[in-house]
This record gives sequence, structure tokens and C-alpha cells, in this order.
Amino acid sequence: MSRSTTIARRLFDRLEPVHAVTYFSPEARAALDGLGFRGFWMGYFAARSAPLGPVAPEVVTAVFCNFAPWRVAKALPAAWEIATPATVLQVRQDSAVAALRRYGCTDPDAIGTAAALLGTVARSAPSEGRPLFAANLALPWPEEPLAQLWHAATLLREQRGDGHIAALNVFGISGRQSNVLHAAADRVPREMIMRSRDYDEEQWQRHIGELADRGLLDGAGALTPAGADLKAEIEATTDRLALPAFDVLDDADLNTLFGVLTPLTRLVVAAGDVPAATPMGLDRDDLDNDSL
Repeated sequence: MSRSTTIARRLFDRLEPVHAVTYFSPEARAALDGLGFRGFWMGYFAARSAPLGPVAPEVVTAVFCNFAPWRVAKALPAAWEIATPATVLQVRQDSAVAALRRYGCTDPDAIGTAAALLGTVARSAPSEGRPLFAANLALPWPEEPLAQLWHAATLLREQRGDGHIAALNVFGISGRQSNVLHAAADRVPREMIMRSRDYDEEQWQRHIGELADRGLLDGAGALTPAGADLKAEIEATTDRLALPAFDVLDDADLNTLFGVLTPLTRLVVAAGDVPAATPMGLDRDDLDNDSL
């Protein structure tokens, strides 16, 4: 099936906010704090890694790719002494659904259609070499349509994320270097990514030097033409790897999915919990476009 890879990117910009309420909504923060987790990051690493089970922090660091190992080790395995993965998974889903409902994602026809189509895509998406997607796919399928919608969005964003990590590996960019490259490409603010991914100035400059040695950045940390080309190729490869998941839908169903998902994403964005600047580097300019 021949489709433009821009479709994958445009769908990601609509899927990711639906999933991301689990990081940014007050319902999610309160629910994870209520379990006894200490601070945002313990709840984050516990909730996102819970589908993997209580694995070693080294495994989570490898699967998540771009976090400082010490940050992960500070949260795990200590989190599993507070709550089991099964408990965390239920809290994660319930709080995300509560947030989506508060935003006004309540139209039963739109929710049902989006959940059914996304579920079809998620169940058939390639899982080879995609550990976090596969772990989420192995979870029981929710019964409530809004929970199904959130779960399917979560599956597809993790499927894409696993593919993105594969692309980074192909092009020889480490997870920590990828954050620096992402900021240099103006996809995320440098200060935000340094803070959220735990870089000090010395570490940041070290990675600038590594990328500069490859001719991807200049001495000031700005993208060179070669760096811009590589960054574009990484993003294009990520889109190419994500696109086949949607082959299960014909053009009519894909347009239907896009049409019902876009207004739901607008409701999520309008609520204001998911910030405009996130490590994912989402593009909101396209959300005023209802059609593929």
C-alpha cells in the first residue's frame, strides 16, 4: 500500500496528546501520588514501565533510551515496594480516562468509532523489535470505549517510539545525544529538555562535542547542513516505520479515523494540561486541519 509518510506524523500529533494525559493531568498525578510514590519521576517510571513488569532499572533505561540511568535507578525498583505493576496499570488507565472525560471527550459515537478503528490498528501493528509496544499489547483489552481509545493511543505511540529508537540506532545516535540533536533542530526548548532529562552544562557540552566531531553540529551547538539532513532522515525513518501499522485500514476508514480523532485531540489540547512544549516536540499547527 502506497501512502505518504506524512500521514504517520499527522496521526502521531493527534494520538500523542490523548496518551500524554497520563503524564500531565492532575488526575494522573493525584492517583500516582495517592499510591505513595515520591515525586513525579517515581510515578512516571513506574507507570510507563509497568507493562514490562518489575524489571531491573537497566532494562527500563535501555527501553526508554534517553533518560539518565541514575534517574531511573532512583525510582526503580523502589516503586515496586510501594505498589505492584498491576495496581499501577489500573490507576494509570483510570486516571487517564477521568481526565479525558473531564475534557469533554464524551460523544459516544465519536469515542466508539475512534476506539474501534484505533484498536484494529493497534492489534495488527508490527511488534518485532518493539519491546514496549509488545508489553502494552500483552495487557488485557479494556471494556469501556474511552479506556479502549486511550489504550490504543498508548499502544501506537509506544510502537512509534520503539521504531524511533531503532532509527536512532541505525544512524548511530545515542539516546542522550538525540535530546541534544532534537533541541538543536528547534523541536524542543534546550532548557526544558535539559531539565526534564537531567543534563548539567558539562554533560550537554560533551554531547555537543560528540555530535560536532561527526560534523552534525558546529562548535556553538547549531545544526550543520549535515546535521539537518540527518535529523530529517531520522524523523522520516520514524514515520516510515510507523506507517505500516495503518495498512489494516482502507482509505475510507483512515479518513474516518482522522476525522473523529482530530476533534478529540483538540479537546485535550484546549484543556491545557498537556503543555505546548514537551519532549515529544508535537506540532499543533496542523490540528486545525480536519482532513488527510
